[in-house]
Amino acid sequence: MALFPLPALLFFVLVAEGLCPPVAAQNPPLPAAEFRAAWVATVVNIDWPSRPSLPAATAKAELLAIVERAAQLRLNALIFQCRSAGDAFYQSSLEPWSEWLSGVQGKPPDGAWDPLQFLVEKAHARGIEVHAWFNPFRARSESARSPEAENHVLVVQPSACVRYGEQMWMDPGDSRSIDWILRVVADVVRRYDIDGVHFDDYFYPYPAKKLAFADDRSFRRYQDASGGLGRSDWRRANIDIFLRRLYADIHQLKPAIKLGISPFGIARPSVPRGIQAGIDQYEELAADVLSWQRKGLCDYLSPQLYWPIDQRAQSYSILLPWWFGQNPRQRHMWPGLNASRAEKQIAPWRKDELPQQIKMIRSQGPDPGYVLYSFQALRGQLGEQIVSMNREPAVVPASPWLPGRAPDAPVINLERTKRGTTLSWLAKPDCRWFCVQVQRGRRWQTLAMRGAGAGAIMLPDDVTAAAVRGLAANGLVGNAAVLYPNL
Repeated sequence: MALFPLPALLFFVLVAEGLCPPVAAQNPPLPAAEFRAAWVATVVNIDWPSRPSLPAATAKAELLAIVERAAQLRLNALIFQCRSAGDAFYQSSLEPWSEWLSGVQGKPPDGAWDPLQFLVEKAHARGIEVHAWFNPFRARSESARSPEAENHVLVVQPSACVRYGEQMWMDPGDSRSIDWILRVVADVVRRYDIDGVHFDDYFYPYPAKKLAFADDRSFRRYQDASGGLGRSDWRRANIDIFLRRLYADIHQLKPAIKLGISPFGIARPSVPRGIQAGIDQYEELAADVLSWQRKGLCDYLSPQLYWPIDQRAQSYSILLPWWFGQNPRQRHMWPGLNASRAEKQIAPWRKDELPQQIKMIRSQGPDPGYVLYSFQALRGQLGEQIVSMNREPAVVPASPWLPGRAPDAPVINLERTKRGTTLSWLAKPDCRWFCVQVQRGRRWQTLAMRGAGAGAIMLPDDVTAAAVRGLAANGLVGNAAVLYPNL
């Protein structure tokens, strides 16, 4: 790992004040590196859109407002639920439009626009990553109202699906289910400029009224083929096979894309000692999360640590360091935090619960990060607590085990006008992000993170164009290219 691991495809422009001495090139400032993300849930219109069948202009305005609010909070990633139950919040030839978008499954949204493409373009312009969030095996939610479209999995492959209570579920033990989902994910990875693929905790379903999952047919097929595992081990092996194939597929298509998983926040009851849980995800969800960590089947893990610090039965204070200790490959550990509950501030939730939880994450070591559920809770006063914790923009930590190279130097221009000093840039295609820092006294401040390409920002009044005669690519810091003022 590099001494200062920072993302590849990122350029820094460092601008010194006119009255300050130049900074030595061998001691460049480094911006904070932290994953700051929020889930944007679309199922049942939790976060977006506010209701189905909105006019295109209204739906776009709501989605753009999410991007702008994320930028205000200095977040650098949005995890967007693009597939909630065999449906799509993007243009797909494989699966139907979601009823939570258009009101009727399979019906295009007003204006025939593409929400995922729109989000990628708007978020990237603000220096914010987009991770496509898929619910892999849920085929129909209990809240669904419209009938299935003709290209929905329940219509095309009904025998690969089973009923579970009021839901329909793709059977992970049926190879047709896994093949279907892998095609869907590969299609999105291939066609959209996303930064990550994301799964939450829905592999096998959460227990409902002690119902048994109806996978007798696929399990008998496995046994007839001389399979020797018991049913529980076989189910866990199904998920392992799925993740192994998925990880290989997405990195073959785009090697730098991150795969993230957000499992239930407790691995097993009484693990670690003193922790209690309502379910055993190892047995009931067939999720052997610790095995995924050992095998390197994801690039970041976001265990859902949705409990307050002062709750004893599921103690955040105990669970947080335990999860950080279950990371033999040193992949990213970016816990999920329950902003929706923290917003209500009902005991034992503290008034400053989220800031305290974020501080504890940052104390665990370098390259910290967190994911907030869900975006709705960040629109009000709770968002101001996040701003207080994120005083400057941060870059997403690098993933040194994934390939990447430093980008070529962009074309930079500083122009002084009556309105102030404008910094503009034109980056080459291999440059993805653009970080601007200014020096005030002896302190460097990260002013902005932006998407690369072409863009411009207005610099603060106390930064003068006369301080910079030219810019040159002076070398690498970690795996990020850095520009220094050539004074």
